Amino acid sequence: MPKINLLLICGGGGAEHDISLMSVKFFETSLAQSDKFSVLRIELDKNGQYKSTDGQLCELTNRREVRFENEAISPWPVDYVIPCIHGYPAETGDIQSYFNLIKLPYFGCESEASSNCFNKITAKMWFSALGIPNTPYIFLHQLDDAAISQAQNAFDQWGSLFIKAASQGSSVGCYKVDDKDKIVDTLTQAFEYSPYVIIEQTVVARELEVAVYEYQGQLIATKPGEIVCDSNSFYTFDEKYDSNSKAKTYVEAINISDELSDTIRQYALKVFKGMKLRHLSRIDFFLTANNEILLNEINTFPGLTPISMFPKMLAHNGHNFVDYLSNIIVSQLAE
Repeated sequence: MPKINLLLICGGGGAEHDISLMSVKFFETSLAQSDKFSVLRIELDKNGQYKSTDGQLCELTNRREVRFENEAISPWPVDYVIPCIHGYPAETGDIQSYFNLIKLPYFGCESEASSNCFNKITAKMWFSALGIPNTPYIFLHQLDDAAISQAQNAFDQWGSLFIKAASQGSSVGCYKVDDKDKIVDTLTQAFEYSPYVIIEQTVVARELEVAVYEYQGQLIATKPGEIVCDSNSFYTFDEKYDSNSKAKTYVEAINISDELSDTIRQYALKVFKGMKLRHLSRIDFFLTANNEILLNEINTFPGLTPISMFPKMLAHNGHNFVDYLSNIIVSQLAE
């Protein structure tokens, strides 16, 4: 049986470019354990230019093949693609729209679902529409006196805020504000990352994560894992990926009742189905001291670095990532 020509696209040129390069190594290592695939990896830079691992400039054409600028290198036909890019243009749904246009099968959530989850404002509107509790918030569409006044009034009401760029991932452009005098500067920073900004009430709570994925025709939600940050801090971009991070991760949360765990998992399945997600997502929750469950956010392409939670939770749930990935690809191509 001929091998499946599988294209790995990484990079993206955004704030999470380097994290993508870490995650793609996990895919390469996993795919190398199977004899079903012939793999080509290309990297997308901030100028929209692709290059191979040996530095050859190339492009993904509408003929579903990788063509090289060096015409001495034969075009490489593509059967399937994994867009291993965190943030723009993959988690935003942009690159998936191109795949749809050229009818190229791909791994992960589809275009509209990715876009809806990546924008924090759109996502929260979906959470509420599906009847899933989430943190109180307001959103701002421009930085002006009215926006500043809204933020200051929210601070007076809530006492502490999270100010977040609406269209960024992995805590990029996300700031905790405990000092009212810092609101203006923080809003300015957040608007540098996104044309829309969301302000959320600071919630003192445990941070729980659920890996949701499709396996052999079934939709599976793992038991919640947990992130325990250093005192009075939150899980920042640096805390997620710095080898010196003081945050602790638990593949299965401790001291949580089966009833609460089951409720969180049901919410995760509900939002996965309701927002038409596909293949995989990491769905993050808050659990307050009085056991209030609040949906925080959805990561439609979770990190797959050595310290990332999704692959650890999948393995802890008894599944092999290579088998999982192979099953998704082969089943999808057979449709």
